[in-house]
Amino acid sequence: MNKLLILAFTLAASFNVAASQNVTVLTNLDGMTLYTFDKDSPNNSHCYDSCATSWPPYLVTSSDAARPGWGVTMREDGSTQHTFQGKPLYLWVGDQHTGDRTGDGIGGVWHTATKKAKTEHSQSGSSYSGY
Repeated sequence: MNKLLILAFTLAASFNVAASQNVTVLTNLDGMTLYTFDKDSPNNSHCYDSCATSWPPYLVTSSDAARPGWGVTMREDGSTQHTFQGKPLYLWVGDQHTGDRTGDGIGGVWHTATKKAKTEHSQSGSSYSGY
């Protein structure tokens, strides 16, 4: 199937996924693309101050629930940030509309947060693209 298939579903009332050709793009509940930062270490954000102004961390709310592959990390300011497979997640101020992915590849260190869907030919459950 060559058509772009968008499948959105709510995970714990705070994030969605959009699937296309066995690759899932992670989004927040509003459909805004989530990103990862190469300079982060596992479960530890390194994006603060002016970085966090341009790349707001995707923060946990009290209504969020745990899902497989998703987690949280504590930020230096005491807030709690969503992670996926240990990678802190961010939004990009340059994305203005649902489905925008204008932050992908910026500075060679920002990437759309994705995971691969399981297929009958694949044994791996999920991974990030662009690394």
